[in-house]
Amino acid sequence: METLISRIFILLFLILISIFFAISEISLASARKLKLQIMEEKGNQNAKKVLEIQEKSGNFFAAVQIGTNAISILGGICGDDILTPFISSFVKEYFSFFSSKANTIGSIFSFIFVTSLFIEFADLIPRRLAMASPEKIAVKIIKPMTFFIFIFKPLIFIFNNFATFLFKIFKIQLNRNDSVTYDDIFAIVDAGVETGVIQKKEYSLIENVFELDTRWVSSIMTTRNEIIYFTLSESKKNIEDKICKHPHSKFLVCQESLDSVIGYVNSKDLLPLILKEKFNGFEDIRNVMNSNLLIIPNTLTISETLDKFNEIRDDFAVILNEYGNVVGIVTFYDVVNTLMGDTVYQDLNEQQIIARGENSWLIDGVTSIEDVKKVLGIEKFPEEDSYESIAGFMMFALKSIPKKAMKVEFQNYIFEVVDVDNYKIDQLLVTKK
Repeated sequence: METLISRIFILLFLILISIFFAISEISLASARKLKLQIMEEKGNQNAKKVLEIQEKSGNFFAAVQIGTNAISILGGICGDDILTPFISSFVKEYFSFFSSKANTIGSIFSFIFVTSLFIEFADLIPRRLAMASPEKIAVKIIKPMTFFIFIFKPLIFIFNNFATFLFKIFKIQLNRNDSVTYDDIFAIVDAGVETGVIQKKEYSLIENVFELDTRWVSSIMTTRNEIIYFTLSESKKNIEDKICKHPHSKFLVCQESLDSVIGYVNSKDLLPLILKEKFNGFEDIRNVMNSNLLIIPNTLTISETLDKFNEIRDDFAVILNEYGNVVGIVTFYDVVNTLMGDTVYQDLNEQQIIARGENSWLIDGVTSIEDVKKVLGIEKFPEEDSYESIAGFMMFALKSIPKKAMKVEFQNYIFEVVDVDNYKIDQLLVTKK
């Protein structure tokens, strides 16, 4: 009996040690570098040690395997036939017809019992606990694990270097890639939305921030045919009419055509003169005109355009194509509106996408394809690098100049041309099938 009790205590002790190795393996391997760095910045020295162990993961895994396998072997030796005498006696007494196999049955039950103890209490339960909060557990067990690595350093050196040799032979990459990608960040943000930590508007803002580096500035510009500008030969009355009919904050000033831009004027500098009836036409415009105009190519991203605005401390730019022709203008407000999305107030008359019901939308032809993708939940349009607006998609899909009532079906949506003005698509009706 004393021998049985001592063997049980040894088994329990081995299970405790095995629990330590199982928790250490999962917690140190699963602990996220970003969280550990935050803990280190707050003064947690153990977090720093965990990061160091992760950098040399070979030593750590070698130590864990040495410990785990040694415990398994000792557990098998100690637990061998631990229940055999009891099971054997039980079988002989109640199942006499199995008497000849009683010892074998006892050995099988002993094996199942000891193996089940180690699987449940020394492996499954501690590993699930470690996965629940790996960083917290990792910083608590790092000191004894470091001590264990130090004690078995000679064995670890042999096993680890042999493993490294094999990896080199088969040209297997050993370095762990901890670089954070867009997908990683979005995965974290998605998890935050699901738990309620991040609101939908905050999620939209984060999503828009990353789009600044991938969207061309031409996707948010005011297009060429919508630009209101003044020319040198323009009459006083025409200038006054334009300012009254189009209450923009800035107007381009050109020599003869839009492609000969020489500067821009602020409407606030002209309105007082007009109201006081002291406006003398182009001479007054020349006096208040700003000739330091920011001109950018249409190959810039929105993020690069924002950098340009910051460099020259201006909020207005003219966009040229590769032939030197003006294709549009962009303002700092356009960038902010793209960044903030639905959180920015927008007048109903200026909305480019208007929901007409649960499965119907009225969309301006100039609306950016990126904005359409967001609203409709479409991941990608065909060959979308070939065009920038939903009107461009229609021309691409129809392979012709669109006419009223023409339709395109794509991903359970019907895109119908509602209004065309001089070969230009003004509006589309999008309906979900």
